[in-house]
Amino acid sequence: MRIILLGTGAALPDPDRCHTSILVTLHNGRHFLLDCGHGATRQMMRVDVNPADVAHLLLTHLHHDHVCELPFFVISSWILSRHGPLDIRGPQGTKKLVSHLFEGGAFDADIRARSAYPLRQANIEAVRPKVTEYDAGVIFEDSDMTVTADHVDHIPPEISPCYGLRIEAEGKVVTFSGDTAPCEGIARLSHNADLLIHECTFTEAFIEHRRKSRVGTFSHTSPSELGQLAVDCKVKHLIATHIGHVDSLSPVLKRAAIKHMPVDLMGPQQIDAFVEDIRRTYHGPLQIAHDLMRIDL
Repeated sequence: MRIILLGTGAALPDPDRCHTSILVTLHNGRHFLLDCGHGATRQMMRVDVNPADVAHLLLTHLHHDHVCELPFFVISSWILSRHGPLDIRGPQGTKKLVSHLFEGGAFDADIRARSAYPLRQANIEAVRPKVTEYDAGVIFEDSDMTVTADHVDHIPPEISPCYGLRIEAEGKVVTFSGDTAPCEGIARLSHNADLLIHECTFTEAFIEHRRKSRVGTFSHTSPSELGQLAVDCKVKHLIATHIGHVDSLSPVLKRAAIKHMPVDLMGPQQIDAFVEDIRRTYHGPLQIAHDLMRIDL
């Protein structure tokens, strides 16, 4: 199994990181996409994967930085000659989201214009995704892979439910947290994982600043909490991702974030802070995610 982190950033536009998206490729060549944040389509092409060959998309939740690439991915796959509909599995609200995007929705004019050509009309099913909404439990299963979802703590569930995912394939377990604070759901999904890809948006200093200034949400996992989770769940390999721009030197980001975080602390040195805080408890293999990071299991 090959895992490529197509995007590793958080909600703000970041010149150095795309939004969250992960490509999982089995030895037999089947591709699965976890979340579909901005940049995912281009990043697939950078690693020599045709987006039209990705048959399955699994969404953890409906925050924009996890779904905003969806129309571009679907329409680009159509133009790249996808055959048949994309299989989308997502939380409650996914059907409504998709229903507003394609035929009869936001990109209706584009689709009607392109489908006038016989070549595009021949694969019109490519812009008619098959959407299945899931709850906690097994959300995908065949002879190659089983995917289990569990509730995590991020958006209030009355607004939109959020999930983490546990992938079992080729004798390995890969867990992806989505976005979450520490909770029982992600602990269950992470137990004995060969690889845990877990959000870790802010370093401890940034979390403390946000707590004092009462800015933003705390529905994320701190580095110290992540290290303890990895120890408690006996995780074999840990990747911290969804990096909340704390390492950026972008002047635009700093100006935009001045009310949200201590911009005077922003910079590459924050990567060392992530590692230091996680290492207080977890001493196994550890990586701080960057775009196009590749892991082979």
